[in-house]
Amino acid sequence: MERIAVCPGSFDPVTLGHIDIITRAAALFDRVIVLVSKNVDKHPVFTAEERVGLIKKALPGIKNVAVESFDGLLADYVREKKACAIVKGIRAMTDFENEFQMALVNRKLYGEAETVFLVARSENMYLSSSVVRQIASFGGDIESFVPKEIAGIITERLYKNQEAEK
Repeated sequence: MERIAVCPGSFDPVTLGHIDIITRAAALFDRVIVLVSKNVDKHPVFTAEERVGLIKKALPGIKNVAVESFDGLLADYVREKKACAIVKGIRAMTDFENEFQMALVNRKLYGEAETVFLVARSENMYLSSSVVRQIASFGGDIESFVPKEIAGIITERLYKNQEAEK
């Protein structure tokens, strides 16, 4: 039986930290679905379709990774895909507290999937999409934070938005 994992997130935008977690998950499971999901508490800069496209550009050559989007309950998506795991990256204790609570909720909603936490590498502990958005919006260099294939796209969008608001 194929072991499928879902790696959900808002990915607005995808960072090298995300890519590291996805790549490591791909080594552990037969198939990994990177799921661009809606977070009602966030207001994304990029559309779901744009985020899917950015992730695909950032992950060339990883054969067992697919990228999709979904606007609904994660547990329902995981059930539909018959996944055995939900993979989440953890940077700090605050991440763990939030993700632990969600893991318990997801277990209650769909107990057939385990939540697997992968600890961020030390070089990515501080890295977040919000940090990337802030640097890019002021025209800063984000090439050491995001895949080089998409750095220009991110900076162009965010810097233009910042300039347009002035």
